[in-house]
Amino acid sequence: MPKITKIVEVANDIEDEDDDLGFELDADDSDANDSDGDDDDDAAMSGDLDGLRAVARLAKLAGRIDWFAAVGRPLAPAEHADAADYVAGLGFPDVQVGRVEDWRAAAAVAAETPDWGEDWWQAEEQMRKALLDEALALNPEHDLMVALTHVSAMAKENAQVRATAAAARQGISNAVLVKAAADAAAQAAYQAALVLAADGEADHPFAVKFRLFEAGRLPLGITGSTFNLF
Repeated sequence: MPKITKIVEVANDIEDEDDDLGFELDADDSDANDSDGDDDDDAAMSGDLDGLRAVARLAKLAGRIDWFAAVGRPLAPAEHADAADYVAGLGFPDVQVGRVEDWRAAAAVAAETPDWGEDWWQAEEQMRKALLDEALALNPEHDLMVALTHVSAMAKENAQVRATAAAARQGISNAVLVKAAADAAAQAAYQAALVLAADGEADHPFAVKFRLFEAGRLPLGITGSTFNLF
């Protein structure tokens, strides 16, 4: 499994003492009473489940990330580099990274929805579909869907609380903006989970995007020729 900072520190810990996947496998895939199974079959099944175990561990991580902890702060060089790599990986090498300074500015950017780049959205959607096809080729469909849903739910629940608190520290009480931030975190976690389930690369744009969220940032998308990073 390629290393994608924190998510793979969790994902690679196959010997974790709490090795529960966090969801139930289909009965056809986990019959503990199958007397015809042998060690080779068990090993194959264990290998087949590595992607799902990685996703389950990502769900645990998503539930404890300090989402949005760095919003508004000056960008560290590594964060700026990740942001540039992310948009370049999507196919927009000429887009410049722009820092959003506070929650009021973030709300203004979010309100510019008619001007958001449709090409940016389409690029992410095409990548999502390609990863999903790859993940489905490696994992049982039902189990994968349950795992992905679990990741999104864990991320959204935690991110909602963190976004509310972060906005309140700047005197902002904006339920729509807080929900949008939590939804963005849930989407990023889902996309990162797809990278893991598809045995993707560490430099996949979705992995790089998730690093920005892990760092406490909130990517707000591309408007015109600027990638807005809060």
